[in-house]
Amino acid sequence: MAEIERYHNWEAKIKTVELPLWNDLPKFELYMDQVTALINGILGPLEIDPITPAMINNYVKKKAIMAPVKKRYQTMQIADIILISLLKPTFSLETIRHGIDQVTAKIYPQQAYDDFVKRLEFSFKNIDHRNQSAMAEKNLNDKLLQVAVNTIIDRLESKKLLEIIAQPLPKVHDK
Repeated sequence: MAEIERYHNWEAKIKTVELPLWNDLPKFELYMDQVTALINGILGPLEIDPITPAMINNYVKKKAIMAPVKKRYQTMQIADIILISLLKPTFSLETIRHGIDQVTAKIYPQQAYDDFVKRLEFSFKNIDHRNQSAMAEKNLNDKLLQVAVNTIIDRLESKKLLEIIAQPLPKVHDK
């Protein structure tokens, strides 16, 4: 199979990916093995690295997600782990947590999560129209170069937007 055909097959597959909205996430508490199985099942079609218990424990340790209560995870933590899993290849854990905190300071976490998922799915479905300059490339090497450039620009732009909209978050006073 030619390289471009393999790429188009992947593109067709990515257009069909659907991620759960907040109301589709479990409303009951899950144990670690259930969380990893659920999230890896959700994100598996995207072919990103699977989440492991060690990764989740690290997120808790670094305060990127709330600690589980009696070793059980709730909807908010599951949504955060999904977001972290999607964003971690591009951003640091601290930047992701800061971004989530900034967005949810202005809108409810459920709405912020759903907005993100809807935007991501829209981009999946329109991947061939998302960036006309990358799509105009006739070979995969040139396309890869353009997508890499776009990633850098998108990361820089995201960082600047976060910096501009950043509001000081309320400080927690130790008692």
